[in-house]
Amino acid sequence: MGTPAPLDTTAPGDSLDHLLRSVRQQTRALAAGLSDADATVQSMPDASPAKWHLAHTTWFFEQMVLAGRAADYRPFDPQYGFLFNSYYESLGARHARPERGMLTRPTLADINRYRDHVDEALRELLVHDGDPEMRRLVELGCHHEQQHQELLLTDILNLFSRNPLHPAYAGARGPARPLLHNPSSYTRYEGGVVEIGHQGEDFAFDCEMPRHREILPGYWLANRCVTNREWLDFMADGGYRKPLLWLSDGWSEVQRQGWSGPLYWSEEGGAHWSMTLHGAQPLELDAPVTHVSYFEADAYATWAGKRLPTESEWEAAAQSARCEGNFADSGLLRASAAPAVGCGPQQLFGDVWEWTRSAFGPYPGFRASCGAVGEYNGKFMSGQMVLRGGSCVTPAHHVRASYRNFFRPDARWQFSGVRLAEDA
Repeated sequence: MGTPAPLDTTAPGDSLDHLLRSVRQQTRALAAGLSDADATVQSMPDASPAKWHLAHTTWFFEQMVLAGRAADYRPFDPQYGFLFNSYYESLGARHARPERGMLTRPTLADINRYRDHVDEALRELLVHDGDPEMRRLVELGCHHEQQHQELLLTDILNLFSRNPLHPAYAGARGPARPLLHNPSSYTRYEGGVVEIGHQGEDFAFDCEMPRHREILPGYWLANRCVTNREWLDFMADGGYRKPLLWLSDGWSEVQRQGWSGPLYWSEEGGAHWSMTLHGAQPLELDAPVTHVSYFEADAYATWAGKRLPTESEWEAAAQSARCEGNFADSGLLRASAAPAVGCGPQQLFGDVWEWTRSAFGPYPGFRASCGAVGEYNGKFMSGQMVLRGGSCVTPAHHVRASYRNFFRPDARWQFSGVRLAEDA
């Protein structure tokens, strides 16, 4: 399989028409090298087939924007409303999530025709309708689709990892950073009253608002993420065999699932390997550890005598940092070592999503949006933990210091890693 086309970077402030065209084209480019079989199979209930991602993001525009707003719009196929709804209860019944891989029909070619049909209607609507609410929904749809671009890559990796041939999604790995050992160090933050949450006119999801004040005690934050080299030390010291390091639910998962190392790791002839989007690769010792759960991150922090940062601590540190790093646009598509230069926190953005010790919940004064889009984030504010910063498969310009990602504490197939903190 060849290397996918580089992402067309779309920065804040670009026209809505350009944003829409860029995002829609890029999703198709990411799937261009997949066969119909690649795009149909579902590797596990938490993952979705690439074909489903292509269709669902199109369904979102059809249902949220075109339905009821474009008077002459005709659905491409009335059955698609049932097939490609994800979790929107207010929009009716849906095909069961664990059975998305059973949809051998419609074909990948059918789905691409569906995308063409909806794209044409969206372009016509944007030309002839300047309704601010409609344009807001189109913008939301674009950012929703960028989330699914990341999920598409994440789910392809999980699918290919289960193939004994260890196929590569991408060919050339791109220019890697020099793998220099970067000793662990910490930056102190004095704490006090800080403002947390999104502000300004640029796009943000509803869960990032409202901006509010919080009181933070002083704390130390690690200047880089925990590396594979350090995780091997944790494993060698029996980290996966010592129940006192683990939360109760985490220890139950270790026993139930037989965890003994990060997802996608293997050992051959005394050497450690990891399955990547470039196929099976030797483990890069000074790259950030990735594909670990919140439970593993918390256990490692306990073993190291540290803790995970709260999401407010992370955001307070990131507000003054440039939002740049190893994102999907680099073409590397895997986490890479932090540069052994400079001072202060490195890798706050890109490389790996960083687990925090904060549960995903509403900010003071949060109100879910009206209508079906109100089901987007608020309904998931239970049983999820917050991650920050984006990863090597996140589109550039899709994240910001206030961006809140969230997953269940046992989730490991995401590009999730660890940054340590401690009380000052």
